Amino acid sequence: MNILEIKKGQGHIAKIEAQSFVDGEGVRCSLYVSGCPFACENCYNKVAQNFRYGERFNQNIMAEIMEYCEPDYISGLSILGGEPFCNLDITLKCVEAFRCRFGTTKTLWVWTGFLFEYLKQDLAERRALLEQIDVLVDGPFINHLYRPNLPYKGSINQRVIDVQASLTSQELCEYIRD
Repeated sequence: MNILEIKKGQGHIAKIEAQSFVDGEGVRCSLYVSGCPFACENCYNKVAQNFRYGERFNQNIMAEIMEYCEPDYISGLSILGGEPFCNLDITLKCVEAFRCRFGTTKTLWVWTGFLFEYLKQDLAERRALLEQIDVLVDGPFINHLYRPNLPYKGSINQRVIDVQASLTSQELCEYIRD
């Protein structure tokens, strides 16, 4: 099966971190979905490449994530993987619930192996997810381009993108750290 055809995944999550200090700015709740077809060499989360790893996503898990995001000191929700854009059955539901509950008072960060330019052209579910994101870290991890201590990414090919500014201006806008 072609990577571009995988959109729904198998409905599993690898883990939830109620308080993460590394997955975006501030203290964040991080959701790691299971399943990634990119299979990057030396992926930092290799176990989450399996689409059936971890536990099945359900409404109780959704409620748990929203509860973890509730405190004022939580800056927002980060979605990683696995591949969020190949698990739209989970990620779209989470993002919709997150925006419904918090609006734009908290931020949404997502990491993906897809490029922003591809996601922007998708006219269906992937575009719907992209339109809700504040910051996107795009591009596959490439082992020989790895550099330690890059903010929010692992290899120099990856980009940290201000999604809303990029969609508005129709030009790629890098995210500038506060």
